[in-house]
Amino acid sequence: MTKIRNSAIIISICFFISSCVSMKQFKDLQAQYDNATNENSTLKIDNEKLLVETKENAYKLDNQQKSISQLIKDTLTLSESIADLKQQLDKVGRQYSELSETHDAILKGNARESSRLLKQLQTTQEDLQKKEDELKKTEATLNLEKQNLEQMKFELDKKSSRMIELQKILARKDSSVNAIRQKVTSALLGMENEGLSVKVQNGKVYVSLEEKLLFKSGSIEVEPKGVNALKKLSRVLDQNPDINITIEGHTDVVPVISSPAMKDNWDLSVKRATSIVRILLEGSKIDPKRLIAAGRGEYMPVDPGKTAEAKQKNRRTEIILTPKIDALLDILNDH
Repeated sequence: MTKIRNSAIIISICFFISSCVSMKQFKDLQAQYDNATNENSTLKIDNEKLLVETKENAYKLDNQQKSISQLIKDTLTLSESIADLKQQLDKVGRQYSELSETHDAILKGNARESSRLLKQLQTTQEDLQKKEDELKKTEATLNLEKQNLEQMKFELDKKSSRMIELQKILARKDSSVNAIRQKVTSALLGMENEGLSVKVQNGKVYVSLEEKLLFKSGSIEVEPKGVNALKKLSRVLDQNPDINITIEGHTDVVPVISSPAMKDNWDLSVKRATSIVRILLEGSKIDPKRLIAAGRGEYMPVDPGKTAEAKQKNRRTEIILTPKIDALLDILNDH
């Protein structure tokens, strides 16, 4: 547009010069030229400004295009992300549905299981209560048994103490029996071949005297040699007051000749024992309370045979020496 105006002015000037225009016209043309020149300068400045603005706008446009391109890329990325997220959301939704169904099933199952467990718990509590009641009864029984056990232990200790004391007494008794046997054997030494024997049996000393040493057949009178043996025995018994004395008469199975003074073998055995008691007491300090006279007749033979030898063995008198066991009886009575 500016170039066209400049050309028109130049043409006008040439036409003016060639036509020899007037001064007025020239001035007018000159004024127009100056105006055109000023306008051209102004337009040039405006054009430069427009160029600068165009460059700036182009730069901004380029940046905006880059931004738009980046936004497009970001939009595509976001779209892909959104698509992925949507897929994940769908997957999560399906999982949630499955979990929800599973949860509902578990809740239903838990309800049944809870009911079963509750019943089981109630049953267990009832059983526990029964066992607790039984335990209390057992504890009561145990306490009672414990008391009984303590009482039994106390009694057992007492019995043990008594047993120890009893053993000591028995030991003393055995010792006393052996001592008596020894003393009797020593006192009657040398008479074994004359029908006398001494032995210990059941804690007692048995002095057995055959009939031939003491009596004639069917008689209750003690022969002198028998009296001599009994006197020796009496001295031993007198010196040992803690010995009880039992005299037992024994016969064989042959009946005695009956008479007003002697009816049978019972009479014979008893009267022979009585005769011996009198000899033992005569001239001694033996307490008569220590002596017992007894007759056994033919009913306790040492030899059940029917021979003459067996009958001779059975016709005998036994003097049984027994240590006093008053202390032992006291212990047993305490028991």
